[in-house]
Amino acid sequence: MEPLSQVVVWPSGRLDFSAGPLVMGILNVTPDSFSDGGDFFETDKAVAAGVQMAQQGAAILDVGAESTRPGSRSVPADEQIRRAVPVIEALARRVSIPISIDTRDPDVAQAAVRAGASILNDITALADERMARLAADRQLPVVLMHMQGTPETMQQKPQYDDVVAEVKEYLLSRAAYAESVGIRRERIFIDPGIGFGKTTEHNLLLLGHLEEFVGLGYRMLVGVSRKRFIGQLTGRENPKERLFGTAAAVALAAAKGASILRVHDVGPMTDVVRVAYAIAAAESSV
Repeated sequence: MEPLSQVVVWPSGRLDFSAGPLVMGILNVTPDSFSDGGDFFETDKAVAAGVQMAQQGAAILDVGAESTRPGSRSVPADEQIRRAVPVIEALARRVSIPISIDTRDPDVAQAAVRAGASILNDITALADERMARLAADRQLPVVLMHMQGTPETMQQKPQYDDVVAEVKEYLLSRAAYAESVGIRRERIFIDPGIGFGKTTEHNLLLLGHLEEFVGLGYRMLVGVSRKRFIGQLTGRENPKERLFGTAAAVALAAAKGASILRVHDVGPMTDVVRVAYAIAAAESSV
Protein backbone atom coordinates (compact mmCIF):
# COMPACT_ATOMS: atom_id res chain seq x y z
CA MET A 1 0.00 0.00 0.00
CA GLU A 2 1.44 3.34 -1.06
CA PRO A 3 2.06 5.96 1.65
CA LEU A 4 -0.52 8.71 1.94
CA SER A 5 0.37 12.10 0.47
CA GLN A 6 1.14 14.98 2.82
CA VAL A 7 -1.51 17.17 1.22
CA VAL A 8 -5.10 16.02 0.75
CA VAL A 9 -6.86 17.89 -2.04
CA TRP A 10 -10.46 17.74 -3.25
CA PRO A 11 -12.44 20.08 -5.54
CA SER A 12 -13.60 22.37 -2.74
CA GLY A 13 -10.77 22.17 -0.20
CA ARG A 14 -7.36 20.97 0.95
CA LEU A 15 -5.61 19.84 4.13
CA ASP A 16 -1.85 20.00 4.58
CA PHE A 17 -0.32 17.50 7.02
CA SER A 18 3.31 18.26 6.15
CA ALA A 19 3.88 20.06 9.48
CA GLY A 20 2.10 17.45 11.58
CA PRO A 21 -1.41 16.76 12.91
CA LEU A 22 -4.23 19.25 12.44
CA VAL A 23 -6.81 20.52 14.91
CA MET A 24 -10.54 20.32 14.21
CA GLY A 25 -12.63 22.79 16.19
CA ILE A 26 -15.94 21.52 17.57
CA LEU A 27 -18.84 23.88 16.92
CA ASN A 28 -22.09 22.42 18.23
CA VAL A 29 -25.12 24.51 17.30
CA THR A 30 -27.33 22.55 19.70
CA PRO A 31 -29.16 23.28 22.95
CA ASP A 32 -28.13 19.99 24.58
CA SER A 33 -24.63 18.76 23.68
CA PHE A 34 -22.84 17.26 26.68
CA SER A 35 -20.23 19.98 27.07
CA ASP A 36 -21.19 23.11 25.14
CA GLY A 37 -24.93 22.69 24.61
CA GLY A 38 -26.54 26.10 24.23
CA ASP A 39 -23.24 28.00 24.08
CA PHE A 40 -23.48 28.52 20.30
CA PHE A 41 -27.17 27.87 19.67
CA GLU A 42 -27.61 31.40 18.30
CA THR A 43 -26.24 31.84 14.79
CA ASP A 44 -24.26 35.00 15.53
CA LYS A 45 -22.54 33.39 18.53
CA ALA A 46 -21.74 30.26 16.55
CA VAL A 47 -20.23 32.20 13.67
CA ALA A 48 -18.13 34.36 16.00
CA ALA A 49 -16.89 31.23 17.79
CA GLY A 50 -15.99 29.57 14.49
CA VAL A 51 -14.05 32.61 13.30
CA GLN A 52 -12.19 32.68 16.61
CA MET A 53 -11.32 28.99 16.33
CA ALA A 54 -9.87 29.59 12.87
CA GLN A 55 -7.80 32.46 14.24
CA GLN A 56 -6.57 30.23 17.08
CA GLY A 57 -5.22 27.60 14.73
CA ALA A 58 -8.08 25.26 13.76
CA ALA A 59 -7.56 23.71 10.34
CA ILE A 60 -11.17 22.46 10.16
CA LEU A 61 -14.45 23.59 11.73
CA ASP A 62 -16.83 20.76 12.57
CA VAL A 63 -20.44 21.96 12.76
CA GLY A 64 -22.95 19.69 14.46
CA ALA A 65 -26.69 20.29 14.86
CA GLU A 66 -27.62 17.10 16.70
CA SER A 67 -26.32 16.06 20.09
CA THR A 68 -24.93 12.52 20.12
CA ARG A 69 -24.17 12.45 23.83
CA PRO A 70 -25.07 9.20 25.64
CA GLY A 71 -28.83 8.89 25.93
CA SER A 72 -29.62 11.52 23.32
CA ARG A 73 -32.39 11.10 20.77
CA SER A 74 -32.25 11.87 17.07
CA VAL A 75 -33.17 15.34 15.82
CA PRO A 76 -35.32 15.64 12.66
CA ALA A 77 -33.44 16.60 9.52
CA ASP A 78 -35.34 19.83 8.99
CA GLU A 79 -34.44 21.03 12.48
CA GLN A 80 -30.76 20.13 12.00
CA ILE A 81 -30.79 22.03 8.71
CA ARG A 82 -32.44 25.05 10.34
CA ARG A 83 -29.71 25.12 12.97
CA ALA A 84 -26.66 24.37 10.84
CA VAL A 85 -27.12 25.89 7.40
CA PRO A 86 -27.11 29.61 8.36
CA VAL A 87 -23.95 29.05 10.41
CA ILE A 88 -22.19 27.19 7.61
CA GLU A 89 -23.20 29.78 5.02
CA ALA A 90 -21.84 32.61 7.17
CA LEU A 91 -18.62 30.78 8.07
CA ALA A 92 -17.97 29.85 4.45
CA ARG A 93 -17.83 33.57 3.67
CA ARG A 94 -15.56 34.42 6.61
CA VAL A 95 -13.02 31.61 6.97
CA SER A 96 -10.73 29.96 4.46
CA ILE A 97 -10.46 26.58 6.18
CA PRO A 98 -12.71 23.59 5.34
CA ILE A 99 -16.00 23.18 7.18
CA SER A 100 -17.16 19.73 8.20
CA ILE A 101 -20.75 18.70 8.87
CA ASP A 102 -21.15 16.31 11.79
CA THR A 103 -24.28 14.35 10.89
CA ARG A 104 -25.56 10.84 10.19
CA ASP A 105 -28.44 12.15 8.06
CA PRO A 106 -27.78 12.41 4.30
CA ASP A 107 -30.43 15.12 3.85
CA VAL A 108 -28.65 17.27 6.42
CA ALA A 109 -25.31 16.50 4.79
CA GLN A 110 -26.63 17.51 1.37
CA ALA A 111 -27.99 20.82 2.67
CA ALA A 112 -24.74 21.50 4.51
CA VAL A 113 -22.64 20.82 1.41
CA ARG A 114 -24.82 23.21 -0.61
CA ALA A 115 -24.22 25.80 2.12
CA GLY A 116 -20.43 25.41 1.98
CA ALA A 117 -19.40 22.36 4.01
CA SER A 118 -16.94 20.04 2.27
CA ILE A 119 -16.19 17.20 4.74
CA LEU A 120 -18.68 14.60 6.00
CA ASN A 121 -18.18 13.48 9.61
CA ASP A 122 -20.49 10.49 10.08
CA ILE A 123 -20.72 8.64 13.41
CA THR A 124 -22.41 5.73 11.60
CA ALA A 125 -19.56 5.35 9.08
CA LEU A 126 -21.76 5.73 5.99
CA ALA A 127 -24.46 3.33 7.18
CA ASP A 128 -26.88 5.15 4.87
CA GLU A 129 -25.89 4.50 1.26
CA ARG A 130 -27.04 8.00 0.29
CA MET A 131 -24.29 9.48 2.46
CA ALA A 132 -21.70 7.36 0.71
CA ARG A 133 -23.01 8.37 -2.70
CA LEU A 134 -22.95 12.05 -1.77
CA ALA A 135 -19.31 11.80 -0.72
CA ALA A 136 -18.34 9.87 -3.84
CA ASP A 137 -20.25 12.08 -6.27
CA ARG A 138 -18.94 15.32 -4.77
CA GLN A 139 -15.43 13.90 -4.12
CA LEU A 140 -15.61 14.83 -0.42
CA PRO A 141 -13.44 13.56 2.44
CA VAL A 142 -15.26 11.44 5.02
CA VAL A 143 -14.71 10.60 8.68
CA LEU A 144 -15.80 7.05 9.50
CA MET A 145 -16.37 6.45 13.21
CA HIS A 146 -16.92 3.30 15.25
CA MET A 147 -19.91 3.22 17.58
CA GLN A 148 -21.49 0.28 19.38
CA GLY A 149 -25.26 0.79 19.36
CA THR A 150 -26.79 4.24 18.96
CA PRO A 151 -26.30 7.43 20.98
CA GLU A 152 -29.49 6.57 22.85
CA THR A 153 -28.28 3.08 23.86
CA MET A 154 -24.50 2.99 23.45
CA GLN A 155 -23.50 3.46 27.08
CA GLN A 156 -25.99 1.05 28.62
CA LYS A 157 -23.77 -2.06 28.61
CA PRO A 158 -20.95 -1.84 26.07
CA GLN A 159 -19.17 -5.19 25.74
CA TYR A 160 -16.29 -6.51 23.62
CA ASP A 161 -14.16 -9.63 23.59
CA ASP A 162 -11.23 -7.58 22.26
CA VAL A 163 -12.12 -3.92 21.84
CA VAL A 164 -8.99 -2.99 19.86
CA ALA A 165 -9.31 -5.85 17.39
CA GLU A 166 -13.06 -5.41 16.95
CA VAL A 167 -12.89 -1.66 16.37
CA LYS A 168 -10.03 -2.10 13.89
CA GLU A 169 -11.94 -4.77 11.99
CA TYR A 170 -15.04 -2.60 11.79
CA LEU A 171 -13.18 0.47 10.58
CA LEU A 172 -11.29 -1.51 7.96
CA SER A 173 -14.56 -2.91 6.63
CA ARG A 174 -16.20 0.52 6.46
CA ALA A 175 -13.13 2.05 4.80
CA ALA A 176 -13.16 -0.75 2.23
CA TYR A 177 -16.83 -0.03 1.59
CA ALA A 178 -16.09 3.67 1.15
CA GLU A 179 -13.40 2.88 -1.40
CA SER A 180 -15.73 0.47 -3.20
CA VAL A 181 -18.23 3.27 -3.89
CA GLY A 182 -15.53 5.59 -5.23
CA ILE A 183 -14.16 7.52 -2.25
CA ARG A 184 -10.39 7.76 -2.60
CA ARG A 185 -8.25 6.33 0.20
CA GLU A 186 -6.50 9.63 0.95
CA ARG A 187 -9.93 11.20 1.60
CA ILE A 188 -10.94 8.57 4.19
CA PHE A 189 -10.31 9.25 7.88
CA ILE A 190 -11.00 6.59 10.51
CA ASP A 191 -12.08 7.39 14.06
CA PRO A 192 -12.05 4.76 16.85
CA GLY A 193 -15.02 6.51 18.49
CA ILE A 194 -13.70 7.21 21.97
CA GLY A 195 -16.70 7.30 24.32
CA PHE A 196 -19.18 5.93 21.79
CA GLY A 197 -20.27 2.60 23.20
CA LYS A 198 -17.16 2.16 25.35
CA THR A 199 -16.35 2.02 29.04
CA THR A 200 -13.43 3.92 30.51
CA GLU A 201 -11.36 0.73 30.28
CA HIS A 202 -12.25 0.34 26.60
CA ASN A 203 -11.28 3.95 25.91
CA LEU A 204 -7.93 3.55 27.63
CA LEU A 205 -7.16 0.37 25.71
CA LEU A 206 -7.96 2.09 22.41
CA LEU A 207 -5.82 5.10 23.27
CA GLY A 208 -2.99 2.83 24.33
CA HIS A 209 -3.05 1.08 20.95
CA LEU A 210 -3.63 4.01 18.60
CA GLU A 211 -0.49 3.19 16.62
CA GLU A 212 -2.25 0.02 15.43
CA PHE A 213 -4.96 2.15 13.83
CA VAL A 214 -2.34 4.29 12.09
CA GLY A 215 -0.97 1.07 10.62
CA LEU A 216 -4.24 0.29 8.86
CA GLY A 217 -3.35 2.60 5.98
CA TYR A 218 -5.77 5.46 6.58
CA ARG A 219 -5.39 8.77 8.37
CA MET A 220 -6.89 8.78 11.85
CA LEU A 221 -9.07 11.31 13.64
CA VAL A 222 -9.25 11.15 17.44
CA GLY A 223 -11.88 12.90 19.56
CA VAL A 224 -11.28 12.86 23.30
CA SER A 225 -12.13 16.43 24.22
CA ARG A 226 -13.82 16.83 27.63
CA LYS A 227 -15.22 13.30 27.51
CA ARG A 228 -16.71 11.37 30.38
CA PHE A 229 -13.78 8.99 30.84
CA ILE A 230 -11.56 12.01 31.56
CA GLY A 231 -14.02 13.12 34.21
CA GLN A 232 -14.02 9.65 35.73
CA LEU A 233 -10.23 9.57 35.87
CA THR A 234 -9.85 13.09 37.28
CA GLY A 235 -12.99 13.53 39.34
CA ARG A 236 -13.99 16.54 37.24
CA GLU A 237 -17.77 16.35 36.89
CA ASN A 238 -18.04 19.58 34.88
CA PRO A 239 -16.89 18.86 31.30
CA LYS A 240 -15.52 22.40 30.97
CA GLU A 241 -13.08 21.68 33.81
CA ARG A 242 -11.43 18.79 31.92
CA LEU A 243 -8.91 20.91 29.99
CA PHE A 244 -5.77 19.33 31.44
CA GLY A 245 -7.10 15.79 31.24
CA THR A 246 -8.02 16.48 27.64
CA ALA A 247 -4.54 17.87 26.99
CA ALA A 248 -2.94 14.64 28.23
CA ALA A 249 -5.07 12.48 25.93
CA VAL A 250 -4.61 14.83 22.96
CA ALA A 251 -0.83 14.84 23.44
CA LEU A 252 -0.77 11.05 23.50
CA ALA A 253 -2.88 10.81 20.35
CA ALA A 254 -0.74 13.35 18.50
CA ALA A 255 2.43 11.51 19.49
CA LYS A 256 0.99 8.15 18.44
CA GLY A 257 0.17 9.27 14.91
CA ALA A 258 -3.31 10.82 14.84
CA SER A 259 -3.72 13.15 11.86
CA ILE A 260 -6.66 15.17 13.21
CA LEU A 261 -7.51 16.01 16.81
CA ARG A 262 -11.12 17.06 17.35
CA VAL A 263 -11.32 19.51 20.27
CA HIS A 264 -13.38 22.20 21.97
CA ASP A 265 -10.48 24.35 23.25
CA VAL A 266 -8.70 25.09 20.01
CA GLY A 267 -6.03 27.54 21.20
CA PRO A 268 -4.56 25.47 24.04
CA MET A 269 -4.88 22.18 22.15
CA THR A 270 -3.11 23.58 19.09
CA ASP A 271 -0.09 24.20 21.32
CA VAL A 272 -0.39 20.73 22.84
CA VAL A 273 -0.49 19.08 19.42
CA ARG A 274 2.52 21.01 18.10
CA VAL A 275 4.71 20.20 21.08
CA ALA A 276 3.68 16.53 21.35
CA TYR A 277 4.22 15.98 17.64
CA ALA A 278 7.62 17.74 17.67
CA ILE A 279 8.83 15.50 20.50
CA ALA A 280 7.57 12.34 18.76
CA ALA A 281 9.15 13.42 15.46
CA ALA A 282 12.49 14.09 17.15
CA GLU A 283 12.41 10.70 18.84
CA SER A 284 11.65 8.87 15.59
CA SER A 285 14.52 10.61 13.77
CA VAL A 286 17.19 9.28 16.15
